[in-house]
Amino acid sequence: MIIKEFCAENLTALHSLSSPDIRRVELCDNLAVGGTTPSYGVIKEANHYLHDKEISTAVMIRPRGGNFIYNDLELRAMEDDILQAVELGSDSLVLGVLTEDNQLDSDAIEQLLPATQGLPLVFHMAFDQIPIDQQFEAIDQLIAYGFTRILTHGHPDTKSDIFEHIDHIKSLIAYADNRIEIIIGGGVTTKNYEELCRLTGAAQVHGTQLV
Repeated sequence: MIIKEFCAENLTALHSLSSPDIRRVELCDNLAVGGTTPSYGVIKEANHYLHDKEISTAVMIRPRGGNFIYNDLELRAMEDDILQAVELGSDSLVLGVLTEDNQLDSDAIEQLLPATQGLPLVFHMAFDQIPIDQQFEAIDQLIAYGFTRILTHGHPDTKSDIFEHIDHIKSLIAYADNRIEIIIGGGVTTKNYEELCRLTGAAQVHGTQLV
C-alpha cells in the first residue's frame, strides 16, 4: 500500500482530507520558501483535528527559508520549537541541517537530538543538496542517528521534472534497503504518484497535490 503524505501550510485544507487516502500530513508554514515551522496554535489544532481523523502528523522544524546552515541562535530556536511540537502531541518531526559544504551537520544534529525525546525524525529535502556521490554515506549516517525517513526529489532543483531523476531515486531506495524509509516529493500528484512508485520502488509519496 502506498502511503500518501499531504503537505499543508495552514489549517484551511485539512477538512478535505480523509484516512486512509491520506495517511499523514506534513504541517508547515510559508511553502513559498520551502516550508518553515508552523505556529503553536496551528500545530495544536492540526494535531487535534487530524488525530480525530486517524491521520498522523509530521511537523516541520525550520526557523527560516534559504539555506540549511544554522547558527547557534537558530539552533536554540529549533530546540524550543521541537520541544513545543513534542508537547503538543506531534507524531514526527521534519528537519534538515547542513554544513557550508553541504554535508550533514553532525554537531547540529547531536545538539537537537535530546529535544526530540525519541520522536520519529524525517530529514527533509535538504538531503538533495548533499553531493550525489556522498548521499549514500549520508543515508548511513542518518540511520545511525535514528532518522526514520528521508524526503527527496532526487535533485537539488525541486522544480525540475521528478521523472528526470527516476534512476537516482531508485538507487537511493535500493541502497536504503528498508533500513530507512525514502519518501519522494516535488511534482508528485494524484495523477502520477502510482507510476512514480512503480518506476522507483517508492512506497511513500509527498506533496500538495495528492487530494
